[in-house]
Amino acid sequence: MSEDRLSEQRRGSGSDDGVGELSNPLRHASPEDSEPPASRRDEAPPIVLAAIAGVIEPGPSGWLAGRRHRLTHWWRGSTPNLRGSVYMLSAMLVYAVMVGLIKHIGSTIPLVQTLLIRQVIMSVIIIAFAANQLPAMMRTSRLGLQVFRGLITLASMLCGFSAIIYIPLAQATAIGFSQVLFVTIAAVLLLKEKVDARRWVATIIGFIGVVIMLNPSAEGLNIYALMSVAGAFLGAGITISVRKLAATERTDTILIYQGIVLIIVLAVPTWIFWVQPTAEQWLSLTLLSLFGTAGQWLITRAYQVGEAAALAPLDFTRLLLASFTGFVFFSEVPALTTWIGATFVIGATLYTMRKNARPLTSPA
Repeated sequence: MSEDRLSEQRRGSGSDDGVGELSNPLRHASPEDSEPPASRRDEAPPIVLAAIAGVIEPGPSGWLAGRRHRLTHWWRGSTPNLRGSVYMLSAMLVYAVMVGLIKHIGSTIPLVQTLLIRQVIMSVIIIAFAANQLPAMMRTSRLGLQVFRGLITLASMLCGFSAIIYIPLAQATAIGFSQVLFVTIAAVLLLKEKVDARRWVATIIGFIGVVIMLNPSAEGLNIYALMSVAGAFLGAGITISVRKLAATERTDTILIYQGIVLIIVLAVPTWIFWVQPTAEQWLSLTLLSLFGTAGQWLITRAYQVGEAAALAPLDFTRLLLASFTGFVFFSEVPALTTWIGATFVIGATLYTMRKNARPLTSPA
């Protein structure tokens, strides 16, 4: 056997996965090479990326590259619901940071100013990533509903974020879960959807949990706890309006009109109540805006990848994260009534979501 022939055989081991072909595309295979013996065909191992030299150990940074490769391989091989769950849990972590920052600066920076800066930064990011599609984003056939949605979004944020600033994070978060219960009622009244008796019972149980968390006493109800309920109620209005808009409008169109409405409405009160932020406060405002934008993108991506019925229960991790953030950074200890009421609300909400996920008619 000649040295040339021996060299050809050595390169042949890489030709099965294409490496040999790419390394020398001008090489011509001989007729003998084109039909290898049956024993070599039978014993040829499957093509595995990890077996290609240089993928896992590309030099001095081999360990890091190997970890990155394994993570990429796991991500591509995972199920859509698993990937959606990763996006969803990432969004919950990001939102926990945003909420903590809002609470941190809420006592010194007016909420209207915080919301305006947050919306300006969010709108700039959206436009930057879709600058060439801006004319298409601005086209809408339902301007009135777009403006209405923007207004109730602002009202919901004012109520919800005020509650976050002035009452324990765990309590505000748990009350916020009642939004699903309000959606059930709104779907019946506005969308003419049918709800069976069991879902009505679950809705009533959920509202009992809200009353327990409100903890009415002789002194009356906490105004900020009531604002949290109002934020959940208005949040249900946002959900219903999005359902109506989704039939004809793009998602980015909905977001850009939300930004326009919020910036216009918040401009005057922000100018009136403006407080010059310090360098540390500017950093907090910028970070909460970036984290809010990232959280919105992650949640959107999660529902694009995974099934809503599989992802929605993960939203309740917000309660654990809020409890942790409130305890560690603000020395808040959730009251027993918060946990009892949250159990009622979460149980009722989970049942409602499971019922909503089932088809109306069984398959034939």
